[in-house]
Amino acid sequence: QVQLVESGGGLVQAGGSRRLSCAASGNIFSTNAMDWYRQAPGKQRELVAAITSRDSTNYADSVKGRFTISRDNAKNTVYLQMNSLKPEDTAVYYCHARIVSGSVRDYWGPGTQVTVSS
Repeated sequence: QVQLVESGGGLVQAGGSRRLSCAASGNIFSTNAMDWYRQAPGKQRELVAAITSRDSTNYADSVKGRFTISRDNAKNTVYLQMNSLKPEDTAVYYCHARIVSGSVRDYWGPGTQVTVSS
């Protein structure tokens, strides 16, 4: 059984920073792509940042230059460093990973709330 658990969410003032973590646990052979998505109230879930197993990264235009995604393969953990936060970054942030555990499957974390106050 593979599980993803996010941490690091909370309330932060505009202009501040927050670091999210997502740890994968269970019977993991290898972890391929790991991503962060977010969903604001009344909006569709959107991709925020992605990182491949070879550390190639991709960002949504709205967060480029402010957010940084990284990973620690030894710990099966992905991070999202968020700087210069804006009220429009308020959302539930979800971790996603494509993991090889017998077969290749997509896994999601339960989400962590990030609220940016103005």
